[in-house]
Amino acid sequence: MRSEWIANYENEEIKITNNWFTGEKLFINNELQDEQLNFITPSAMTGIITTKKGEKLAVKTNISGFFSTSCRLFVDNKKVALKKVK
Repeated sequence: MRSEWIANYENEEIKITNNWFTGEKLFINNELQDEQLNFITPSAMTGIITTKKGEKLAVKTNISGFFSTSCRLFVDNKKVALKKVK
């Protein structure tokens, strides 16, 4: 089973993928920022967005669920809406 979520935050594309075989991955502008390969511990991935002003914003995300997965995304400690595409 594969799930994928996408969000745009200040012209930065954030993509989170979940796959039974390759694990969970966090991409920012198609660059891998973090991944989790096991399913025993709770999902928690982090990354960094560098704004045009040079500010570094913390990105964190987590995936939960077993039969149906859900994902949450936070940038600079504020929840960001995600769109599930797969």
